[in-house]
Amino acid sequence: KNQCTFNQLSTISQTLEHVLVTAHHQNCLTVGVYESAKFLNEDPDGAVLCVLALDEEDEDDAALQIHFKLLQAFCYDNYLDILRVTGMRQLAQLLEDTNTSNRNESRDLHCILVTVSPNASFCSTAFLAKFCEESRHRYEWLPHLELQDR
Repeated sequence: KNQCTFNQLSTISQTLEHVLVTAHHQNCLTVGVYESAKFLNEDPDGAVLCVLALDEEDEDDAALQIHFKLLQAFCYDNYLDILRVTGMRQLAQLLEDTNTSNRNESRDLHCILVTVSPNASFCSTAFLAKFCEESRHRYEWLPHLELQDR
């Protein structure tokens, strides 16, 4: 009876943005490569989506690539949907916290986990899960999205 409609969220990128902003407001994000790996180690069923963010200038970072491969493998083994996005600047703007005391403090946005929330609407995450599943059926194991300028 609870139908999901996405006429106002016309693209997968917009749906992802909606999920990230909603999860951010509900304190349901784990941000950072190390923090995400630690969370997954402690509670692998506590996450509903893993977002790996990488821009062109980061592609030569061997350590980051190794972390990504390990996180991808873990997500696949634990049936956790995973997306790769470009647009680090857009991601930072999207998750900008107006309460942050130190504006110069940069957060590691290369890996973001959307964690389970008892209050969350699962429509948007279900929509993203379907997108990930359809991508896997096309042998696109790590679907890629580009975040748009705001």
